[in-house]
Amino acid sequence: MQKMKFSKNLQDKIDILKNRQTPIKLGSVAFSSPLLLAPMASICNWPFRLLMEDLGAGGTVSELISCHGINYDNKKTHEMLRVDPREKNVGIQLFGEDPKAMALAAKIAEGHGPKFIDINMGCPVKKVVTKGGGSALLKNPQGLSEFLTTIKEAISIPLTIKIRTGWDQDQVNADEIIKVAHDSGVEFVAIHGRTRAQQYTGQANWNYIEELAANCPLPLIGNGDLHQAHQVKERLSKTLCQALMLARGPLRNPFIFLEAADVDNHFNFTASDYWEITQRLYQYICEGFQDERHRLVQIRKLIVWFTGGFPHATQFRGHAFTSQNLDEVMRLTEDYFLSLNQISKRINHDEAFMTSGHG
Repeated sequence: MQKMKFSKNLQDKIDILKNRQTPIKLGSVAFSSPLLLAPMASICNWPFRLLMEDLGAGGTVSELISCHGINYDNKKTHEMLRVDPREKNVGIQLFGEDPKAMALAAKIAEGHGPKFIDINMGCPVKKVVTKGGGSALLKNPQGLSEFLTTIKEAISIPLTIKIRTGWDQDQVNADEIIKVAHDSGVEFVAIHGRTRAQQYTGQANWNYIEELAANCPLPLIGNGDLHQAHQVKERLSKTLCQALMLARGPLRNPFIFLEAADVDNHFNFTASDYWEITQRLYQYICEGFQDERHRLVQIRKLIVWFTGGFPHATQFRGHAFTSQNLDEVMRLTEDYFLSLNQISKRINHDEAFMTSGHG
């Protein structure tokens, strides 16, 4: 299906800012800019990823997907593997603890057409970690070589990993993990600047990330606390990382990838722009999901995040969550954004936002 067209005003802003982005390669994997969308559970399905590519993300990664769900032929899990033909720079992220199960799942995932397969070694969620997946893999660097090599040998596309700084403050060992990954044929590494014990509290340790980047044998992607465009610009100007990965920031500011390229702060994205991208997201979600209830759940949470920082957002959210009808939610959203017209948002970043995490 043809994409819904943006207005000339919005499309011109997008085109100008995209033209300021610099394409990069991480190992053998090409991206249209050094700013990538991080994998987030229950968020990074193909409709959202494609919208983020439309809005300047240099590449994206899927939500974390269970290798066992794939291998058990679970229908919902297989639906999560979908890559839309319009996506240009996407990886599929898998999690699990058994190398043979991961290898089998990676081979199946490869058949869906991603550019790379990413292994989740950073998820701190208890139900993942207690089974030995996610951040638990950081506890045994010695066992990682066989784990990664087994997966690598099963696929013909690049293998990558996403990690944390370590299990806890007493076991900060990302340097050791990265060395094993390099020796196992991994293409690049993304690192979230917190330990598993921190979950999403405290501050990302960018000093440690930059120390790693200075001597890293693999291309390194830095991730953590890059919620505002000015933070992204500042980090880009001085980082030794080859790329940066944004997670929670794009949920409240989907234009953040573009704004980071606006070095002189010349462009503003207003409420009417948000209504336009919401309409395109609606189109993608309707293409991606047949069940109306599923469509409603998917788009409503994103709309509610998009409204953050605009006037009367709390009142709008109350109406949106009360409504159980997709068409009504879209009418409410249209009325809300168009009533604000050319107003730009002001997000209060001191307020906690998604501190339980999704990645």
